[in-house]
Amino acid sequence: MVGHFLKSGKVRAIVTGADRIAANGDTANKIGTYQMAVLAKEHNVPFYIAAPISTFDLSIPDGDRIPIEERSAAEVTHIQGVRIAPDVPAAHPAFDVTPARYIAAIFTERGVAKPPYTQSLQSLANEKAIPSGGPSRKLQVV
Repeated sequence: MVGHFLKSGKVRAIVTGADRIAANGDTANKIGTYQMAVLAKEHNVPFYIAAPISTFDLSIPDGDRIPIEERSAAEVTHIQGVRIAPDVPAAHPAFDVTPARYIAAIFTERGVAKPPYTQSLQSLANEKAIPSGGPSRKLQVV
């Protein structure tokens, strides 16, 4: 469905979340996010991530090292305990990784990170957090 809407030219941007962001800007999110990013790039539609600083894991250099949860195969081979796909192996990852090259920017509560992400994410991570209820300010682009 995403491809259909992107091809129509009616989509001007895509924004998704992220569960984890590596130091180089690769992001892990619910399965299917990567394919949206690839399709967005194909159709020249910017793909953005909106995520809190708490999703940054700058100790992980890139998405290849983000651990991906593998859910039970039974979740896709069984319904109410009855196997519906006999003798068929199944994989059921909960997340996929979108490489930073597909991401136009990452929006956070401290500002906007743009490529090169190694520097801009570190800069945002080092910035002092604004206390809850504190003064509002414009987002900055790093």
